[in-house]
Amino acid sequence: MASDEHAPLIVGKISGVFGVKGWIKVFDYSRERGDVLQYGKWLLGRKGHWSEREIEEGQVHGKGVIAKLVGCDDRDTATALQGNEIAVRREWLEPPARGQYYWFQLQGLAVSNLEGESLGQIAALMETGANDVLVIREMGDSGEIRAERLVPYIDSVVKEVDLKQGRVTVDWELDF
Repeated sequence: MASDEHAPLIVGKISGVFGVKGWIKVFDYSRERGDVLQYGKWLLGRKGHWSEREIEEGQVHGKGVIAKLVGCDDRDTATALQGNEIAVRREWLEPPARGQYYWFQLQGLAVSNLEGESLGQIAALMETGANDVLVIREMGDSGEIRAERLVPYIDSVVKEVDLKQGRVTVDWELDF
């Protein structure tokens, strides 16, 4: 897997302050707005320097999320946190249901089709509304992108995900 297995997962960012009692505005990167609040504690930081903070309260507010952290009791303290990324440790995540995966688990996996032909590696995933899409990149010898394929992440296409072997098998033609 390409991602660092010990690196915290970025789940949001502190985008501003809310009121005068230490509440912060949160830009939530979760699929469902407000899911960033489910952890009970966050890692806050910039450029990989993290400090653990406990969530005192939080809620979805309008089109955003607001939160109150333990020890953050006034606007000045909240303002000092603005711009910090919000992350969680991987071990804080609930295990996904059988046959389901977190996106970070799929990124970097090698992809081949049913004929055993290599399509490249999963570089990213996209949410399209209808279904998620795997962005698969085939890289050249000098690091250039030789091919990029957008493959729907649906049961009829994705036949096997093997995290231990670091590979995904898809029903997808090499020249499609």
